[in-house]
Amino acid sequence: MLTGLSAHTIDNTIAISLVVLCAFLIEKHVTLDSSGAPDDSFSSEKTELEQLCNDSVIAWQALGTENYERKKSDKGNLVFRRPLYVVRILQKGEKFTSDNVRSIRPGYGLTPEILYSILGKPSGKDSK
Repeated sequence: MLTGLSAHTIDNTIAISLVVLCAFLIEKHVTLDSSGAPDDSFSSEKTELEQLCNDSVIAWQALGTENYERKKSDKGNLVFRRPLYVVRILQKGEKFTSDNVRSIRPGYGLTPEILYSILGKPSGKDSK
């Protein structure tokens, strides 16, 4: 579902702000001459409309895109992460619990997001 704004505002501030909040459409009254028509108080002339278009594009581009991939520059920081480790010796078949799995440094273990998917599951082998 696309969201938008019917901008009956005097300037462009609200419209540009809503672009940042993901408004895809902006309806704005436009006039060639703002000298007395009923909608003139909130209508844009050519230069104001151009400014709205330019500023909206800049605001939209400033949002960027989602990218959760690890960048090459971040690889050296892996040691500072807090991944999952088994913190005591487990026998094969013993279940993972919050008592024997912790999120600690250095950062070479399993990602913490899988914690709840392994809790209660049996160990596949003896730990050392």
